[in-house]
Amino acid sequence: MATEIERKFLVTNTDWKKLATQSISIQQGYFCHNDQVSIRVRVTDKQAWLNFKSINIGIQRSEYDYEIPLADAWEMLESLCKKPIIEKIRFLVPFQNHTWEIDVFEGKNTGLIIAELELDSKNEVFSKPDWIGDEVTEDQRYYNPWLCQHPYQQWSLSKVKHQ
Repeated sequence: MATEIERKFLVTNTDWKKLATQSISIQQGYFCHNDQVSIRVRVTDKQAWLNFKSINIGIQRSEYDYEIPLADAWEMLESLCKKPIIEKIRFLVPFQNHTWEIDVFEGKNTGLIIAELELDSKNEVFSKPDWIGDEVTEDQRYYNPWLCQHPYQQWSLSKVKHQ
């Protein structure tokens, strides 16, 4: 079984930008999600994947990725996926012994910036850079299937506050 161990954080400032070594434009669309799984297609400039991910919220989830032809993926995004499509620029930011993924959302989710860190174990120790804010790993609102149905630009100020 493929397992993803990942933590999510809000970003407090733009100091990470000067440390970024790479950026990747990503568009992803969701076919469906239910209590068990989300199914999506993800497209970058050069590659595309079908992805199946357990829907549980938290640090550890099952995940399966399968590369598919780029032309097929663009067709799926256009004709089969729920709208709006998730659009973001992912910046890779090395910090100490890890690489942070900073997702700067665009389109209907403009204004949202999330830092993700993939780990080898749930209890792995890591250092947080100064630009890392509150952890949102346990908050479903910061997961892409939620953002597809409830775009960030539609959140009211009361929803932005942590409950």
